[in-house]
Amino acid sequence: MRWLLSFTQNAGLHWFGQRAALIMRGIGLRRLKSRPTDVTVEPIGANMRLYPFNNACEKRLLFTPQLVDRDELRYLAGQITPEMVFLDLGASVGATSLFVALRAGPRARILAVEPQPRIYERLVYNLRQNPAATVKALDCALADAEGAVTLFINPYNLNETSMRIVNVEGGGAAAVQASAKSLATLVREEGFTHIDAIKLDVEGAEDLVLEPFLTGEPESVWPRIVILAYSPERWDVDLCGLLQRCGYRRVLRTRANVIYERQAAVPVAAAAPKQQASIDDGVR
Repeated sequence: MRWLLSFTQNAGLHWFGQRAALIMRGIGLRRLKSRPTDVTVEPIGANMRLYPFNNACEKRLLFTPQLVDRDELRYLAGQITPEMVFLDLGASVGATSLFVALRAGPRARILAVEPQPRIYERLVYNLRQNPAATVKALDCALADAEGAVTLFINPYNLNETSMRIVNVEGGGAAAVQASAKSLATLVREEGFTHIDAIKLDVEGAEDLVLEPFLTGEPESVWPRIVILAYSPERWDVDLCGLLQRCGYRRVLRTRANVIYERQAAVPVAAAAPKQQASIDDGVR
């Protein structure tokens, strides 16, 4: 497996290299036969145990880490400070939290939140393999209010766990109960007086988390940077439009995410209905 991983991880960013890496990844998955693999993931620089057979995130981190959120991580690297406050909401197995923690140092406050029980166990294990990374893990869901929520789980891709129904070809989606907090409650309980950056990826429920926070909490605790998983077709409000009305400017759009920076204090209006499209709805 070592030579195969070396090939896929160094196949290059061009089209041919990516196609060759995908072909070899299929061979590697068959060889692993559902076994986890312990690796040092570059460019994150973190020691991780990855289970690639039922989680697309871990599959990419193992075989093609050079392709995982490379533009987002490059941007984030330029924002890291020694006392950074970073919230990784929908942290999965901890790659982004570890990326920030290993560069920020011990004075940073980094919170990794993951509700899916099996993925949370993997997150905690990975954090423990990197003692230099000071990350606090929390196992709860984030929603618009406190209480119990139902999480829908795709058994073929655990990273698709969502509070909104997951469609699985042929059926087979599982459902589990989890405790939920609002983002406002989480911030108060953790004692955050400011937030430098939030990464929010909760599989289509981002509006349930962010809209109540921006319309109900003081501007002093609004994050300076929002890294948002982009899935407007699943949102009930125009979340990108709300961010713009709150003084945020879009600075980066990738295949999976959109990044906003807050420029100035602007009075916030109520979130617009989804059908009132923002100028971001048509971006590539």
